[in-house]
Amino acid sequence: MPTRSEKHKARPWKRLPKGKHGGIELLLIQSVDHLGKPGDVVEVRPGYANNYLIPQGLATIATTHHKRMVEKHKAKLAEIEKSRLAGLRAIADLLNRQSVTIEANANDEGHLYGSVGQAEIVAALKEQNFTVTPDQVRLQGPLKELGLYTVKIHLHAEIESELKVWVVPTVSGD
Repeated sequence: MPTRSEKHKARPWKRLPKGKHGGIELLLIQSVDHLGKPGDVVEVRPGYANNYLIPQGLATIATTHHKRMVEKHKAKLAEIEKSRLAGLRAIADLLNRQSVTIEANANDEGHLYGSVGQAEIVAALKEQNFTVTPDQVRLQGPLKELGLYTVKIHLHAEIESELKVWVVPTVSGD
């Protein structure tokens, strides 16, 4: 009969690294609800790690090499995001100095027969080589009268711009 030490030597698997709280430290490969997103180092119970996260390919063992690789990747993503934000700030500055004119049919008192909405503002900006989506245009409500309006353009969670929108009557070619 093998001794206790011989049994431990015969184990084909390696013990998983313990975390600070006695659980197993894992590096998430995919997003897991109520646990974290890819690249997070989490500590979970051994059963959850061995029976679900690792076999499903949702996580891997958090070695120092893996942690370094994730840090490098996060740094690269942060650099990309920083340059993207700089580009969006430049676009926001241009939009602040920009104004668009939209022609609409109106009666003699200046009330529009229809209304000017996000789609018309996006189309007017597209003519001036600005690409924004309708959900980035934030209106308090549809524009129903002639005049000058200040419309917010939401480019990013941190970046918002204001655009001057002139709603003018349609000039008939009589």
